[in-house]
Amino acid sequence: MRSALPSLLLLLALPAGAQIYKYLDANGNPVFSSQPPEGVAAEKVELPTPSIVIPPPRPPEAVLREEQSEKIGYSRLELTGIADGESLRANDGSFAVEVAIEPGLRPGHSLRLLLDGQPYGQPGRATRLELVNVERGEHSLAVEVLAGEDALQRSSALRFTVQRVHRRR
Repeated sequence: MRSALPSLLLLLALPAGAQIYKYLDANGNPVFSSQPPEGVAAEKVELPTPSIVIPPPRPPEAVLREEQSEKIGYSRLELTGIADGESLRANDGSFAVEVAIEPGLRPGHSLRLLLDGQPYGQPGRATRLELVNVERGEHSLAVEVLAGEDALQRSSALRFTVQRVHRRR
């Protein structure tokens, strides 16, 4: 069987219009060739016509709906786990927020936080986002959906205050 496998793979690589011949070598192993050998009985191998499935074209209204959906964006994009106007006790300045997004994040899109209007961290697909070592005081936080480097949509900004332990030295 091992000696037949390369021959079968060769069959798949041959152009569809080529004629294939099968014969047995001196050891009784099957051999496939595009040329019949001289002095050896060879039989023509008939291959079935390959099936080719061509999907039907999408109706124009389906394409239009998809394009409009991309332009409309997400019906829900907001930060949860933190309330607008909330004071957070975060002694090391670290906390997490969740992103509620509907429908789910589309392929090719990513999320990025905006802390005080500036990009924070690397864009990614996770909906749980960590903030680390945020200074104490008042801040604003929003999330945006990116397609590559382009911002597609931004949530409303939440205002919050970080409370950290102040240590005297």
